[in-house]
Amino acid sequence: MAYLGKELLGILSHDKVMDNMTGDGSDTTLTLSRTPGSVNNIQVFMDGICQTPGTEYTLSGNTLTFTTAPETGVKVVAISGNDSIIREPNDNSITGTKILDNSVTNAKIVGLSSSKLTGALPAISGASLTNVSGGVIKSASDPALNTNPSGGTGTIWVNKTSGEIYVLTDATTGVNVWTNVGGGSGDIEPWNGNGTISGYAAGGSPNTDTIQKFSFTSDANATDVANLTQSRHYPAGHSSFTHGYASCGNNGGDGAPNAYNIIDKWTYASDANATDVGDSTQIRWAPSGQSSSTHGYTSGGYGNTFHNEIDKFSFASIANATDVGDLTAARHHACGTFSKTHGYNNGGHTGSYSNIIDKFTFASNANATDVGDLVTARSGVAGSQSTSYGYVSGGQTPTNVNVIEKYTFASNANATDAADLTAARPSVSGSSSTTHGYVWGGAPDDAIDKFSFASNANATDAGDLFSRANTSAGTQY
Repeated sequence: MAYLGKELLGILSHDKVMDNMTGDGSDTTLTLSRTPGSVNNIQVFMDGICQTPGTEYTLSGNTLTFTTAPETGVKVVAISGNDSIIREPNDNSITGTKILDNSVTNAKIVGLSSSKLTGALPAISGASLTNVSGGVIKSASDPALNTNPSGGTGTIWVNKTSGEIYVLTDATTGVNVWTNVGGGSGDIEPWNGNGTISGYAAGGSPNTDTIQKFSFTSDANATDVANLTQSRHYPAGHSSFTHGYASCGNNGGDGAPNAYNIIDKWTYASDANATDVGDSTQIRWAPSGQSSSTHGYTSGGYGNTFHNEIDKFSFASIANATDVGDLTAARHHACGTFSKTHGYNNGGHTGSYSNIIDKFTFASNANATDVGDLVTARSGVAGSQSTSYGYVSGGQTPTNVNVIEKYTFASNANATDAADLTAARPSVSGSSSTTHGYVWGGAPDDAIDKFSFASNANATDAGDLFSRANTSAGTQY
């Protein structure tokens, strides 16, 4: 048998195609009937002698080119291997055993069906996640109003200590709203009129500059913790997240020369004296105070005449107040309450005792509207609020009153008689915790009354003021 060259087994084990020609001494090419893909996939014989690929011949497409033209009469046979060995594989023809382990790179993976994500996933950094709203934050404590996560609305906060879970539903800087979704209670949201730590009574009659503080967590007497910049009674009280405010007031007689337009501010973080941070637009006393999450409001009052102005000042800066609207009737000795979205001015004296419940919005500068009536027309009343209701306590009509009235924030409706103070008191002041309303001042003693928001039950005596403080500014922290 003639010598055919190496790898005879390889030649015989695959489908082959044979092309031939007879040399003429000048023709150097042979057109093949298939495209082998590689010069090494062709075996060429001249008169039975195997030629060396890449030396005696080359390949381009399906054209075989000889380095030297076969001589005249030489029989040329080209045997081409199966081009499917090196061409694009047929669909569904590659098995897993044919793919080298760890050879598939990230660049080769365009996407992955979620149905393939089964079993335990490896731990990865949350920073590696994309197209995920917010992300997840784990902490040993609850989020705060000023947490301001970079993920914005949709961020999930897990308290590893308590197991509570919160979702950020409002990402407004500094006044975040974190909604509790973990089966617990207690959403973390902007100021809604409730404190959790302490109530404050600032100023009051007899004429004083004392700022008194009492606990919301236990029943105890108030202590003297600081001073206003000016002794006065009948100021209005306002609360931000971090500070208490007292605006306007009076140091003696009923006329304007004895009244003030001062806006005092003191910190809740430490027991320190107040500073003067601005002026109201009117010199007046016995106005009522309301608070949004960002501004304090001073409405009504008296200063040689009855006032109906609603003043507004910022908690974020030291600046004077601006006149942003009017009450439905000019009056003094009313009380202020507030929901998350509106301020309320209740009762008061217009020249006669008033039962008006006025309401104005925090969202825009606009006049108040009359949205309901108290059961009893009266002045010198105290205001408190839960998240859902406004409360008006005590006062005079002209006889002293002990009734605690209640009206809803959800609709415009008249108040109802909900409970009684421990005694009938005029010229009272109020503040609010998350669970209770507090009322103090007036005759016959220095008691701090406390009543529950959860039920319509009479007030109890929770402690005593450090010193008598009728008509003081009530705030809460």
